[in-house]
Amino acid sequence: MALALTWARRGMYITAPNPRVGCVIVRDGLVIGAGHTQPAGQAHAEIEALRDARARGHDVRGATAYVTLEPCSHYGRTPPCSNALVAAGLGRVVAAMLDPNPLVAGRGLAQLEAAGIAVVSGVLAEAAHELNIGFFSRMRRALPWVRLKVAASLDGTTALDSGESQWITGPDARADGHAWRARAQAILTGIGTVKADNPQLSVRGIDTPVQPRRVIVDSRLEIDPQARILQDAPCWIVAAAELPDKAAVLRTAGHEVILLPNAGGKVDLPALMRELGRREINEVHVEAGSKLNASMLREGCVDELLVYLAPTLVGPGQGMFDLPPLAQLRDRRRLRLHDVARVGDDLRILARFTHTEE
Repeated sequence: MALALTWARRGMYITAPNPRVGCVIVRDGLVIGAGHTQPAGQAHAEIEALRDARARGHDVRGATAYVTLEPCSHYGRTPPCSNALVAAGLGRVVAAMLDPNPLVAGRGLAQLEAAGIAVVSGVLAEAAHELNIGFFSRMRRALPWVRLKVAASLDGTTALDSGESQWITGPDARADGHAWRARAQAILTGIGTVKADNPQLSVRGIDTPVQPRRVIVDSRLEIDPQARILQDAPCWIVAAAELPDKAAVLRTAGHEVILLPNAGGKVDLPALMRELGRREINEVHVEAGSKLNASMLREGCVDELLVYLAPTLVGPGQGMFDLPPLAQLRDRRRLRLHDVARVGDDLRILARFTHTEE
């Protein structure tokens, strides 16, 4: 199963909206076929592994398939993998986890068992879940998994009051941040960041064939049509008011303007998360300023924080979150440290909000 997970990671940047799945087929302790899920509409991991085994001249009848997610049992963009495994005559199928997709949800393994194939599930389930945390979130909550990234000094400063922030963290941390961008299907920022930094917010230095969609929260459509973020790919710009002239310019340039107002005249962030889930976005990577960061937190739209801390002291400046002071300590927002690692000279902390854990 560990090898199957390694194969699944090879599809890290290409499988969405489908999960990242790997499969290895074993006979007498030897791997005779392996594969991972291809881009949507192409072969799933099980089909790739069967093809690989046959291409190597192996007979898969009676062999064991290790797959990092329950084989699908429904017709989607491709036929059911469970049918293919039954037809191939596998003797046993070991799945890391059940598929949370309500169209599957145990039916794949049940079909295999009904066909006389021995089935096992729950092997390295935690690792399999982490690999597809966004897919699981979307299937179970109809919401993407939202990861909010910040880089700061040890005293919590993300930029000087002048806006200067390049670079608080080192090159290794910045490269690591691009890897996290690459695994998301959408990178979300706000108009404040676009105005202040004029970022591209694209993935660089990572070999990915697919760039995440850029999503810009811009209540009054203040974005400059010449902003760098708008130049190389269509963006989704989320507004709170219908401004026909400004919207027409953006739409003519190929961008989509999405209208999602809340009662206060701002963008309805929970509604935006639901919309991104509807659009089959599994993971959202947020890189924004302290105001939008705080709004995302207040609205309960963040599942985890990805924090890079540099071993420097900067003093007063811009902070991570523009949150109001608490009246009582018991009202603080609670998180759990999921992972802490050193990246170059900096510290990377992955902390999850307890409300998102099952």
